[in-house]
Amino acid sequence: MLCSSIQCRRTLNTQRNNSVVNKNQRVSQGVAKQMKKICIINTGGTIGMAAGPDGLRPEAGFIEKQLALMPELNNPSMPQIAVQEYDPVIDSSNIQIADWLKLAGDIARQYDQFDGFVVMHGTDTMAYTASALPFMLRGLGKPVILTGSQLPLGEVRNDARENLKTAIILAAQYVIPEVCIYFGDQLLRGCRATKCSASSFNAFSSPNYPPLGTAGTELEVFQDRVRQVPQVVNGLKVESLQQQEIATFRLFPGVSVEVLENVLQRPLKALILESFGDGNGPACNRGFVECIQQACQAGIVILNLSQCSHGSIRQTAYETGTVLQKAGVVSGHDMTVEAALAKLMYLFTRDLSAEDVKTELQRNLVGELTETVT
Repeated sequence: MLCSSIQCRRTLNTQRNNSVVNKNQRVSQGVAKQMKKICIINTGGTIGMAAGPDGLRPEAGFIEKQLALMPELNNPSMPQIAVQEYDPVIDSSNIQIADWLKLAGDIARQYDQFDGFVVMHGTDTMAYTASALPFMLRGLGKPVILTGSQLPLGEVRNDARENLKTAIILAAQYVIPEVCIYFGDQLLRGCRATKCSASSFNAFSSPNYPPLGTAGTELEVFQDRVRQVPQVVNGLKVESLQQQEIATFRLFPGVSVEVLENVLQRPLKALILESFGDGNGPACNRGFVECIQQACQAGIVILNLSQCSHGSIRQTAYETGTVLQKAGVVSGHDMTVEAALAKLMYLFTRDLSAEDVKTELQRNLVGELTETVT
């Protein structure tokens, strides 16, 4: 449950009042001048883990204790903070669609009470959650920033402290009406991000869209890169996502057609085909091409994404890509796998036909892709 405002203020905002930022303090463009209220939602992850007999593990109440030991959160320039902790807290490898629905619902229920939200989340599936939430939070007009760490907040040496503080400041002081990830020194669009390192403090990248902001000696948010979402009269609306029969399949030299045939069986609705380079496959393998064609004719949506992290699908650049297009494969443009999965779940949850899903996959719905035509 959300901790009481009295408890939160005592723990995290001792002796604070509702004064505005000092007029003599230099304020960057887009920074708010009144004290804001930020909700921290702790879903779990390394950032809030403690050492156990078998290694790091989530621990209830750990985050609130650690936040109370951070005097910088009581600085007058910081926003008021309330903390909601999930029970139980979750290792992000265990995140399910039900957890996305809960998270989206919690943000919606408290939407009018806060100026922004910081979601503490494990790094393993953070990009998946950050890709799903934009499709679910329709009409979002406030920052929702996911963050976490590679080392726990309680460790002497950690990246958690700066990640959390900066995420709070970004959520409170800048106009960022979208779901983001803040990690390392970069603010990334959530549905463009992917985890790129298991050990570096710069664990996330946005290969096909530039950072929305950077953190050095100064914070800088590039407002021209932030989505300009039209004002929604009815406010925030949560769109449902449901479990869908979707799979991914990575091509490699000598790929077995029999294995692919087994994957492309009903009840499968869609396959993300991770192809070579610009979107190419083994066109000389007639069994492979026929397998793909038969699946497309049977109504299975096959979405072509490149194995390369940078760049976009260009299915007609080479004959080996054109063959896939003629077989019925549709371009995934420059989407990440995480964003493509979330988008397919969203579209199939709307009960669209396979042809309508293919059409919508070509449209940029929440900032998940750059190109609209290949």
